[in-house]
Amino acid sequence: MDKNDIIDILEEIAVLLELKGEGVFKVRAYQSGARVLETLEEDFKSLVDNNGLINISGIGKALVEKITTLYNTGKLDYYDQLKASVPNGLIEMLDIPGLGAKKIKAIHEKLGVDSIDKLTEVCQKKLVADLPGFGVKSQNKILTGIKNREAYGKRHLWWRANKVAEIILNELNQLPEVELIENAGSLRRCLETVGDLDFIVASSKPEPVMKKFTSLDNVVEITAKGETKSSVRFDGGMQADLRVVPKEQFYFALHHFTGSKDHNILMRQRALSKGYSLSEWGITAKGADSKLPMDKQFNSEKEIFEFLDLNYIPPELREGIDELDASEKNVIPVLINQKEIRGSFHNHTNVSDGKNTLDEMAEAAQSLRWDFLGIADHSKSSFQANGLSEERLFQQIEKIRKINQSGKYKTHLFSGVECDILPNGELDFADDILKELDYVVVSVHSAFSQSEDEMTSRVIRALENPYATMLGHPTGRLLLRREAYAINLEKIIDTAISNNKIIELNANPLRLDLDWRLWKKAAEKGLLCAINPDAHNTKDLNYVIAGVNVARKGWLESSQIINTFSLDNIKRLFLKN
Repeated sequence: MDKNDIIDILEEIAVLLELKGEGVFKVRAYQSGARVLETLEEDFKSLVDNNGLINISGIGKALVEKITTLYNTGKLDYYDQLKASVPNGLIEMLDIPGLGAKKIKAIHEKLGVDSIDKLTEVCQKKLVADLPGFGVKSQNKILTGIKNREAYGKRHLWWRANKVAEIILNELNQLPEVELIENAGSLRRCLETVGDLDFIVASSKPEPVMKKFTSLDNVVEITAKGETKSSVRFDGGMQADLRVVPKEQFYFALHHFTGSKDHNILMRQRALSKGYSLSEWGITAKGADSKLPMDKQFNSEKEIFEFLDLNYIPPELREGIDELDASEKNVIPVLINQKEIRGSFHNHTNVSDGKNTLDEMAEAAQSLRWDFLGIADHSKSSFQANGLSEERLFQQIEKIRKINQSGKYKTHLFSGVECDILPNGELDFADDILKELDYVVVSVHSAFSQSEDEMTSRVIRALENPYATMLGHPTGRLLLRREAYAINLEKIIDTAISNNKIIELNANPLRLDLDWRLWKKAAEKGLLCAINPDAHNTKDLNYVIAGVNVARKGWLESSQIINTFSLDNIKRLFLKN
């Protein structure tokens, strides 16, 4: 188990202890231990192997033993027993916005609540509002959070769904009976959240495929099983459907089960206008004047589009909006692809709330063969994220300068900051501080309940600051957890363009913000995009994959995304801004 995994477990132990009502010093011991590991500059493996953790301030003997056990075995009996001792209902409540461990403990102790159902009941009876530290506003927020949780529970983040899908594809692809296989549905269209998984298989022998599919690990329920279609539900609630078709029908089924309902309607209408009927089974002639060549074989989705006199439409664009018109006019863009990404700009280290050192982040970026990496740790007002003071920020700027001068990494480091936009629109650092940085990401981290006019004016003022470079996570949404705050995005986009600012496409799978539905029009008006993983550890750098998917879904080309620019062009861009 690596350091970041251990940090996560220590933080979870602290939360579980709070839920159980353990003493504050015991809770803080695990919180502090996690924080010490986050800020650790020494080599973690060497410290564990040589019993060096005992000499690290802030980590006591008992905690050293637990960390060592986790590192060497990947398990900890104390952690497992602690989890088992806390009712699942209390842990589930942590998913409700505004409910932390302390508040859950209070509701549990005062009202005997140990499940979300009971929490709903006491809120509806207005009992929570009377508890110290809550009130009517908090009670209503909890009810809204419960309602949203129920709605969100039917969908899953694309990132998580894709990981499940990859395992299924790999397992089934090993079968000799499988000739072709692909995922379909909203996952293949790269929607930010996914309902069920859909898989299409070409095979003349479906029985072994069905048997393997329904016996996969983590299948907890077989909801349907037939000769050519089966449905299963996995541990965690995700459902998957598998369809097995003859090879000659594969690309028709793949197209049909990939496209949205609106896209498929438009495609069927297109076929009818040319005298054909299009379905998941194939294309057939409809009129006396139409004739489908009997020997016509379709060996790709591209050939289906070509048969209907259309250019190929990538899966991400098949939403039934205007993709058929663009295809007919031959104006489908050459969409951004993963190989064109040369770096990213919104990334954190352990000097704020990240979990890896500056050097570790640089090494990870170099392993991805990135030309550049921007470091944008939190500013001072984000105290909950250990935001940097002016002094600590200058120390980091100097460290980045020295690393670049040393030539230690092929990846060039840019010094930046994620600067809080304060409620009045001012930035968290003065201009004479910001001008010392290569670039500045400005973001909202507080006062989410402002009115639309207040929030819009606030962000506009920040974007008009001459030292602001790009706007981070523009709506503050957390997919399946928190709705976007009220803001006029049309005005924000226009302000960014008129002030030569960039807007981030935050690639964290929980955010994917700015939404893909807004990018096409914004980019056509001249807005530049930065795909940023908002990485808080080295693994998070891979979130750019999800960001590229959303950029493709937003019709973006490489020329509209600064991550594809050369290092020299990025330097010139930042000087201009």
